[in-house]
Amino acid sequence: MPFQRFVETGRVAFVSDGPHKGKLVSIVDVIDQTRVLVDGPASQVPRGELRLNQLHLTKFRIKFPFTASTRIVRKAWNDAKINEKWEGSAWSKKMAAKEKRAQLTDFDRFKLRRARSRRNHIRTIVFRNLKKAASRNGTLYGKKKMAKGGDKPKPKKAGKGKSA
Repeated sequence: MPFQRFVETGRVAFVSDGPHKGKLVSIVDVIDQTRVLVDGPASQVPRGELRLNQLHLTKFRIKFPFTASTRIVRKAWNDAKINEKWEGSAWSKKMAAKEKRAQLTDFDRFKLRRARSRRNHIRTIVFRNLKKAASRNGTLYGKKKMAKGGDKPKPKKAGKGKSA
């Protein structure tokens, strides 16, 4: 699949470094190969220049004229509902979960570990019961009939009337 996220006017980016770390901005103009003019009207980031290595480009893009004013950028941002789209994205959810994990206390981590252990124990018991039932009724390894007692088929009795 070809590259989709270009440095272009209207591209929404996530600030990864600096005083505005963690906020969304929109690229308003490209200054040179390493710097861009950004504006973040919804995230309280004033118009200014940022280095491209401080930004992570998102899949979102809004349409506004080249070097548009903050008022026009804000209107385009709100019309495109960028904040709602960002909140619904997997990237945003992953960052929220990471922040939540960072806020856990020692006791919370202990409770989480115990809950996971208990969940896995219950899951293992249910899986073994299902596997045992499938083995008994013959659906585990195909449709052939298995003995009701377990995995081994019944031994065949030696033939009676055979004389050598």
